[in-house]
Amino acid sequence: MYEFLGVEIQSPIIIGSGPLTYSAEGIKKLHENKAGLCVTKTIKLEAAVNPVPHMQMSENKSLINDELWSDYNYETWINKELPELKKSGIPVIASCGHSVEETSLMVEKLEKEGATFLELVSYNEDDLLPMLLDTKKRVNIPIIVKLPSRVNNMVELAKTLEENGADALTISDSIGPAMRINIDTGLSTLGNKSKGWLTGEAILPFNINNIYEVRKNIEIPIIGLGGVMSYKNAIEVFMAGANFVGVCTYPIIYGEKAIEKLVNQIEKWIVDNNYNSLEEIIGLIHRKTESIVGEFKFNKDKCIKCKKCEIVCAYDARKVSEDMYLDKSKCRKCGLCSSICPTTALEFY
Repeated sequence: MYEFLGVEIQSPIIIGSGPLTYSAEGIKKLHENKAGLCVTKTIKLEAAVNPVPHMQMSENKSLINDELWSDYNYETWINKELPELKKSGIPVIASCGHSVEETSLMVEKLEKEGATFLELVSYNEDDLLPMLLDTKKRVNIPIIVKLPSRVNNMVELAKTLEENGADALTISDSIGPAMRINIDTGLSTLGNKSKGWLTGEAILPFNINNIYEVRKNIEIPIIGLGGVMSYKNAIEVFMAGANFVGVCTYPIIYGEKAIEKLVNQIEKWIVDNNYNSLEEIIGLIHRKTESIVGEFKFNKDKCIKCKKCEIVCAYDARKVSEDMYLDKSKCRKCGLCSSICPTTALEFY
């Protein structure tokens, strides 16, 4: 078991607010498949009316979506969905937003009817602190604040929220606006001229950097959300400083059953790599003191002569035949060749 803000949960994987957490029924399915916690679709006073279509695949295990908040209104959540989860004994994070004018009317009831935690959300960073300060006066349950992906200074915002009583942060949200065009119709893949928000593997490097920078400056727990599409991605997010990993696109594409697989792979990797617990890898990069030497190591027995390293070398420094040849006078040690090697025959250390 794992612990999140004083509550025992079954795994370190938290399902981010999205289509799969649309209702108590959806959240129950995720819980059955080893989700540690689920964040509801963002609750507002009025139900969303989503454009059609509003979710499309992009390349590299990524989605573009123009989905709004919950298509169930606030009354449905407090009268049906949250009480059903409470009755089932399933802890839940209730996402709500997008302004203090709305959250001030909802948070007390959300707590009363079954929310274990609250997650405050806004696309405008200036709304977050007022929502936090107001909500702290109204509820006793822990408050998480979800940071938008595009802010003026994420580290300063995170520090301000921690100083003013945020119990945890979610870092961060989808990236956008983003757009794809259907070349057969000339229209946006989301219909007409619609834009959306990018999620999935394409945004992973941005969110790892955000988590890394914020972790250097705060102490409260971080849910690292955005871009995780494999257990290796999750390990990176933990090493950057996240205490828990959030996923949303991953179970949308691979299904709810993939969550348990992800948890098992993470736990197996920890054992296989001689760590005693998840805690040992959280924020690991911040404790590392060694640096890369800047040399290549080649294992001929592993080489399958795919020549990918040769193809990507912009300087024609590397050639593969029966052996590996490197013209050191041409090589800039950029490292791309080793990073593209499918068998780790070529390593940069």
